[in-house]
Amino acid sequence: MTKFDVIIGGGSMVGAAMALGLARRHWQVAVVEPHPVQPFSASQPPDLRVSAISAASETLLDALGAWDAVSAMRLCPYSRLAVWEAPGSRTEFDADKINVSRLGHIIENRILLLGLLEALKACSTVTWFNAAVSQLSVGKPSSLCLSDHQVLEAPLIIGADGGRSKVRELAGIGTSGWQYSQQAMAISVKTQAPQQDITWQEFHPSGPRAFLPLYDGYASLVWYDSADKIRELQSLSPAQLKAAIKTAFPPELVDFEVLDTAAFPLARMHANQYVKNNVVLVGDAAHTINPLAGQGLNLGFKDVACLLNELDGIEAGDSEALGNALKRYERKRRPDNLIMMSAMDAFYLGFSNDIAPLRLARNLALSLAERSGPIKDKVMKYAIGL
Repeated sequence: MTKFDVIIGGGSMVGAAMALGLARRHWQVAVVEPHPVQPFSASQPPDLRVSAISAASETLLDALGAWDAVSAMRLCPYSRLAVWEAPGSRTEFDADKINVSRLGHIIENRILLLGLLEALKACSTVTWFNAAVSQLSVGKPSSLCLSDHQVLEAPLIIGADGGRSKVRELAGIGTSGWQYSQQAMAISVKTQAPQQDITWQEFHPSGPRAFLPLYDGYASLVWYDSADKIRELQSLSPAQLKAAIKTAFPPELVDFEVLDTAAFPLARMHANQYVKNNVVLVGDAAHTINPLAGQGLNLGFKDVACLLNELDGIEAGDSEALGNALKRYERKRRPDNLIMMSAMDAFYLGFSNDIAPLRLARNLALSLAERSGPIKDKVMKYAIGL
């Protein structure tokens, strides 16, 4: 049995950020992650999984010492964000209006993880285990049994292993939620235009169509629609899919070539509690959200920042102080995450229909938002974490 101050189940972006933050507080950290990440090469095409990183998330990554490694690879800053249904209801947010250089960055998820892993190389107190979690024994301390039969022991277990969290399941923490009727198709494209500084989303009753710019004129398109429609799109050749996209997406989309696609279901999930005994959940292990506004990873990084703040100055072996810190974390993060999840559901329900009075109301709301002045600026600042 190997002893640590903390064991983190899950070494993706949120888990790696958590490990880096605790290592910088001189904790002995074990990270359990069965899936290795592909190294970076500038010649590789962009990955399908990308995230819109807010200013608050960038601040966290910079404080953890990972941002320089991320920016040394590839990313795309964006300074404008537009949403609309009818052309006359377009609402556009511009970084210049709130005196910042950008609203955020669009970055491939793998690049974010590689940046965090690069920063972790300098941390001698972090041990990486390429295995899966198989058993959890809760106590003071608790232990994890891994798929390779190693046993790890620590006074704190952090579940950062995604929406199907094994740590959450073994800890006996239940969830509530549902599967959305829509699914999403991510489409990697190479545009015939320079790198753009705007990300946009056009709403349709069947689901939004979104554009996320990437480096060197690459981009990611997201097509939300019914499961049947997504399956139909998956069966098309690249040329047929391009034709379908040109018909369904707005004229704002510049010319492009299809590179790759992937489809995935959409689900809402919220853990009934974030803390049980000395197990705590962060990121998608605690909550998954409708991806309409791209807030899922940013919420996970907010979890990391909050938990690191609550654990600051606490010794891992001080069970009373540790327990109080975990309770404070849950009191702060669970309501905040619930508000964002509910707001995204309101958007989803409000726009996923073709009822005339609702269509009129939502377009009026978007038009008013465009002309709301200081209110619009405050919403923009909140959305990017300022």
